Amino acid sequence: DSVGVVTARQGIKVLAGGINAVGVITASSYEGRHSQVPKNAQTGAYTLVKSDSGKCVSTNSGVTVPNAVFAAGDCVTIFNDSSSAITITQGSGFQLREAGETTTGNVSLKNFGLATIWWNTGGTAVISGNLA
Repeated sequence: DSVGVVTARQGIKVLAGGINAVGVITASSYEGRHSQVPKNAQTGAYTLVKSDSGKCVSTNSGVTVPNAVFAAGDCVTIFNDSSSAITITQGSGFQLREAGETTTGNVSLKNFGLATIWWNTGGTAVISGNLA
């Protein structure tokens, strides 16, 4: 069991084939495949919040994208869980640009459509997906 073991001062053992950690572990980034995208189920009008970053917001109503909440590199996916299109609203002072377009503004997400928003800066983002 101790073959190939390296022990760090903070209670981490690196074993052949895995890591055994004791205590609080903090990571500044993750690499590789992620097995799930957490779902945030909503009904009714919804305004995105910082904790939605890296999640899929599933909704049957409109979504507002606020200004100065997210940072460069953040991503949020929106799933329209209804048989009608919904509006993704560009919040005040924010610029939401449809990928490949020069204009900014509100967009319409098709029924049962999926779209991802990627932040270029805290005040600008690009959206792509099943947009009407």
